[in-house]
Amino acid sequence: MRYLPLTPEDRAEMLGVIGVDSIDALFVDVPASAQRSGVVDLPLHAGELEVEREMAALAKRNRAAGEGPFFCGAGAYRHHVPATVDHIIQRSEFLTSYTPYQPEIAQGTLQVLFEFQTQVAALTGMEVANASLYDGSTAAAEAVMMATRVTRRNKAVMSGGVHPHYVETVETLAHAAGVSTERLAVAIDAEDAVIAAIDADTACVVVQTPNVFGTATDVSKIAAAAQAAGALLIVVTTEVVSLGLLKSPGEMGADIVVAEGQSIGNGLNFGGPYVGLFACKEKYIRQAPGRLCGETVDADGRRGFVLTLSTREQHIRRDKATSNICTNSGLCALAFSIHMSLLGEVGLRQLAAINHDKARALRDALAAVPGVEILTSRFFNEFAIRVPGDAAEIVETLAGHGIIAGVPFSRLDANAGLGDVLLVAATETTLDIDITFFAKFLAKVIAQ
Repeated sequence: MRYLPLTPEDRAEMLGVIGVDSIDALFVDVPASAQRSGVVDLPLHAGELEVEREMAALAKRNRAAGEGPFFCGAGAYRHHVPATVDHIIQRSEFLTSYTPYQPEIAQGTLQVLFEFQTQVAALTGMEVANASLYDGSTAAAEAVMMATRVTRRNKAVMSGGVHPHYVETVETLAHAAGVSTERLAVAIDAEDAVIAAIDADTACVVVQTPNVFGTATDVSKIAAAAQAAGALLIVVTTEVVSLGLLKSPGEMGADIVVAEGQSIGNGLNFGGPYVGLFACKEKYIRQAPGRLCGETVDADGRRGFVLTLSTREQHIRRDKATSNICTNSGLCALAFSIHMSLLGEVGLRQLAAINHDKARALRDALAAVPGVEILTSRFFNEFAIRVPGDAAEIVETLAGHGIIAGVPFSRLDANAGLGDVLLVAATETTLDIDITFFAKFLAKVIAQ
């Protein structure tokens, strides 16, 4: 596509149609602190070779998760992705320029999305799932918007255990949509506190299990209380492997379940792309965001697949859309589905059990370090500890020893007053020697 620059007259005409005086008026909602004046602090021009060398030098400053002991979690988890996954996603059935918008020639893509939906529904214990969303946090925001449509109410209550980034994403979309949000105080183990906050205006309560501190909670009582008051229960899960071991949200009475699917089939990738999982009760399907693939037969009676529901703004009138986030992370969903197929139910349960065993070993090792307090009593593969002093400083010091010791909670919420709290995670990729080194050097750093 050729680049066709606009003349000043073109811009003036466009601004006139919109009804604003200047381009700056289009950005009035962007905080001044987020705006940049002047040129970006980069060279004005450079040759291709120079740019390649500069970017390579910057890349060398990164430390990949697999280069040594690594205990980060907090919403993104290092798991082993079999080489088979990368091989299969490049097969011609999937690596195609065609999309589900051409169903007669995109049967491979549509079928794998149909199977993906089946897997997500089974994992979450729900009746129906869509064909993925952008990521876990935007899926949570979409779930809140959906709850307001279903209940015709306008307030969301979020527990203090929901990941702060998810809360911020929900608040951003809710603010733009005119939906009020009530965020309870940050708490390591207080998901049940949302029950007291439910009133006649509550559209939904949002809880997370395992929550951001790793605490696993049976939310059955919360589901009963919410539904008795005419509200919906939205359950968030950031570590989808946990569903191989813990009771599913559907079994506990959830109305909507959202999750980050990165842990299955997708690497950390320095933060993305990831894949949002979304499932709900079948009676709410008409208000679900995104798109849903279904099974049918063609004119000759042969099995085929179609888009059964397509309710995004690019399919229908914008004011009728149930979602305006139009990325469904199709490639990441494909990788998820392939990895799930390779694991099967037995494999997933075994993987989940290994994760829990590794986390227990890590808990025991860190509990033996003088000055460390284990804060999370019920966990899957992640938990919170309290350390003497500033957790962020301790993490930086341990990084100097080649150990990535976890995520200081202050990085997620600087105003929570939990500067001495560190989130640590262990997965099947964690070696016993990694745990030994972590405990050994943590003890040394604390003793200094």
